[in-house]
Amino acid sequence: MQLIQQAQRFLRTLRGYVLVSIMLVSLTVFFSVTLAVTLLYENIIQRQAEASSQTIASNTFNGMFQVMRQGWTRKDLEVFISATKSSFANTPFEIEIYRGEKVKQLFGSINQPKFDVNIEQVFASGAEQVSQTGHIMRRIYPLTARAECTVCHTNAKTGDTLGVIDLKQDMQAISDEMRQNYIALFVLCSILILFAALVFSGFIAVKIKRSIGQFKSQLAEVNTIKDFRQMDSLKADFYFDEFNGAFDHVSQLMEKLKDVAVDKDILEFEIRLLSKFIITSDVVRDWRDFIKDLLVDINSIIQAHTLVTIFQVEEEGYELEVFWYQNVPDATRQDFENYLRQQIEGDDHFHQGASILSITHHVASPEQQMEVQLNIAPKDIELQTKSLLLEAPKIGGVVGIGVQSDLARDPIRHIVIDGILTTLLNLVGSVKAIYKYTKDLEYYATRDPLTGLHNQRMFKELLGYEVGRATRHEESFSLLMLDLDNFKTVNDRYGHAFGDQFLQAFGKVLEQSVRPGDFLARYGGDEFTIILPEAGEEQAHSVAQRIRSNLEKLELRTPDSGFVRATSSIGIAVYPQHAKNPRDLFLMADNMMYKAKRDGRNAIAVPEEHEVAEVYKEAGAKNIMVLEALEQKRIVPFFQPIIDVNTGEIIIHELLMRIEKDGKIIPAGEFIDIAEGIGVVHKMDYLLIEKAFQQVVEQGYKGTLFINLSPKSLIVSEFIGRIRQLAVDYAIASDRIVFELTERETVSNLALLEKFVLDLKLEGFNFAIDDFGSGFSSFHYIKHFPIDVIKIEGEFIRNMLQDDKYMAFVKSIVTLAQNLNIKTIAEFIEDEEIMQAVQALGIDYAQGYYLGRPAPAFLLEKITVSA
Repeated sequence: MQLIQQAQRFLRTLRGYVLVSIMLVSLTVFFSVTLAVTLLYENIIQRQAEASSQTIASNTFNGMFQVMRQGWTRKDLEVFISATKSSFANTPFEIEIYRGEKVKQLFGSINQPKFDVNIEQVFASGAEQVSQTGHIMRRIYPLTARAECTVCHTNAKTGDTLGVIDLKQDMQAISDEMRQNYIALFVLCSILILFAALVFSGFIAVKIKRSIGQFKSQLAEVNTIKDFRQMDSLKADFYFDEFNGAFDHVSQLMEKLKDVAVDKDILEFEIRLLSKFIITSDVVRDWRDFIKDLLVDINSIIQAHTLVTIFQVEEEGYELEVFWYQNVPDATRQDFENYLRQQIEGDDHFHQGASILSITHHVASPEQQMEVQLNIAPKDIELQTKSLLLEAPKIGGVVGIGVQSDLARDPIRHIVIDGILTTLLNLVGSVKAIYKYTKDLEYYATRDPLTGLHNQRMFKELLGYEVGRATRHEESFSLLMLDLDNFKTVNDRYGHAFGDQFLQAFGKVLEQSVRPGDFLARYGGDEFTIILPEAGEEQAHSVAQRIRSNLEKLELRTPDSGFVRATSSIGIAVYPQHAKNPRDLFLMADNMMYKAKRDGRNAIAVPEEHEVAEVYKEAGAKNIMVLEALEQKRIVPFFQPIIDVNTGEIIIHELLMRIEKDGKIIPAGEFIDIAEGIGVVHKMDYLLIEKAFQQVVEQGYKGTLFINLSPKSLIVSEFIGRIRQLAVDYAIASDRIVFELTERETVSNLALLEKFVLDLKLEGFNFAIDDFGSGFSSFHYIKHFPIDVIKIEGEFIRNMLQDDKYMAFVKSIVTLAQNLNIKTIAEFIEDEEIMQAVQALGIDYAQGYYLGRPAPAFLLEKITVSA
């Protein structure tokens, strides 16, 4: 086996291949020629043997004829035959003379062998016969009577066969000698061929091996792409034109590769650099800090002195932000600013007529100044700075990016930096856009976009805070609940745009009527709230009177050139006189507001002692209603369809809770706060979800089910386990269930919420944020929780076509969600116009009364959506 492997390795060498090839070709030619010569030679010998036998037979006959002409006796004949046979005693020939019947009749028989078939055939035909059997050649020569013969042979006539000469020749000796000579010649020639093959293959191998060795030695010096580029053209002589021609092509290919070859470390450098360009949730903080950190990360891979961002400010000009890796002298900063101005303001292909409005410098790593302060010459700034400038702003308003690094001089790294700049341009634009969006969202998370006042979520937070503060300091404060009178009539008559102006004007009147430090909020629609710290009933009434007085001065011109005035119904509740917790205080103020409306509007209502009891009594009745509904299992599931904006397919339903009482359906808004207050909402959720799952099975619903989740469920340890078991019992896959947490809800323990959400995800359930944008926890949720879906605050959707702030807010949410790969749902779709706007914004799903109201059964039909 080892010999076979060695032979195989030898055959794979150039010398072995050439040697074997020459041997095979030579031996094949030699064998072919030898075979041809052998056959030819044997043919010649055979023809010579035939000629020799012809001559011998003819001469023997002629000798006999001459003797017979002289007359001979029987003794003479016997002597002749004996002498003839004796003459061939030591030769390959054997001769026998046969007498025919006609001669026997006249002269008697002689001592001769018995006729065989061939002899008889010749006597019968008179024709000479030549044959070869094995190595014996036989010639039977007829003795034909001539005219002279008939004198003695009176019973014969001319042409009769009187006898035959049988001549046999043994050719074995000649054949053996010829084969021995062939073998000797073959051995000799084989030795000569082998020697010639060894010499020739050795000559070729030496020539080629020497050239290959030269080629290897040149390549052995190449360890980097830089060595490869500096290497001269390869030179080697393989002796053969074909090999030299092929090698010339290899050399030409290597010359071409010098221009495109890239070092492994260049590729690793690019990969490591690009790995830093990842937008994470941390970019919601200051985008400038992100760029500073990015520059520090980049310097862990390459030395980049400066990163420049260029942003367009509308049509006015450009704002430049220069990020230095370390501190530089003022002169270097000025030189760099001069270079930037020359590049931007002096570039005919850039935005003509625009100028640099500002250049702001930042230092990413100030501590570096302790080691050495960077000082870059103006010429180096020009040579080492690589920029990418755009004709039109991209996302975030970015129109250019630049990097200043020694690597910009390297032609290959220069190409890499070009690609890096393109990626960096998009990255910086996206980071700044997300930063701007999140800042806007954070502001409007606590503010009402229309009036600029605080929103409902912030009001609830501060109402709870104020109750706690007043309790600790044993102080009182007042809560005012205000509602614009006849606002619906104004809104319907003059349109939403005028209605928005009306609300804005009303908000400004409220701001002018309260003290600094009082808390104003738009609770929703045309309802507003005011928290008056350290104010009793008398002070609250005084503020309410001031509001009424200021409203009398408010006069707005309507679209039909008329005028409209504003009045308000105001309800007042005082802590702790009328209530001792936020819910009851709000309930009291809200009831007083409706009392003011009942009293004829444009009125102020303060609860009297008996009214306080009535309010609580009514609240107690609602408590009893909730408890009875739970005990009697009169919790009813309703389902509102959510459609795919692009296809119109209903693939989602939101589960809503209702109570059935005396044949009437009571909406959740009338009892859910009470259920949470008395701590039974999670029990109602269990019953609701179980009934909903039953309906899923009965109707064969295959879509997704959204379930509203109360923060109270977080503290119920068995909640997730019970829901999972219900899903198993009804064979409903967990990924078809999405739990919604309303963003307005207060979640004091975010760590508990995070654990709760992660446990939900581990069980395969999905998670959504409802009313996204209504509070200021949205971005904390996005940053820390694995959110699958966000439902955009319905008020923003409903008003976005009439108010640019609402539209900007919705666009910001959609952009943020798309960047984070989160699905979006638009709520409050009330007409076709809003639906088309939702489609144009790229929102994924839509929900609203225009598409389908809540119903006690799943809606399985497809809804037609206009393009």
